Amino acid sequence: QVLLVESGGGLAQAGGSLRLSCAASGGSFSRLHMAWFRQAPGKEREFVAAISWGGNTERYGDSVKGRFTITRDNAKNMANLQMNSLKPEDTAVYYCAARTWPQTTVTFSTAEQYYHWGQGTQVTVSS
Repeated sequence: QVLLVESGGGLAQAGGSLRLSCAASGGSFSRLHMAWFRQAPGKEREFVAAISWGGNTERYGDSVKGRFTITRDNAKNMANLQMNSLKPEDTAVYYCAARTWPQTTVTFSTAEQYYHWGQGTQVTVSS
């Protein structure tokens, strides 16, 4: 069973930066496609970013393109989300997600496509 644990959330001012990390254990991390989703109160879970297991394919949600960057470190079993130019509308609980898939040239952008989830970390951006 894959266990995902997020860290790095907190409070930031608009225009600032935060870096989220997702530590994975219990599986072969180098074969996991990783993603970040977020959910604000009263809203549906939203796709943020995804990276293939080989790290050669990335995808971003339209609302974060150019501001957020997803990376992975297979040696440390970690996936990271660098969030720059934060906006109050980025306020949400951020979830790390994972799944397996043989090809590294694809990514997945819907929550239903992932079957391992972390517990979430709160990000609050003040104006």
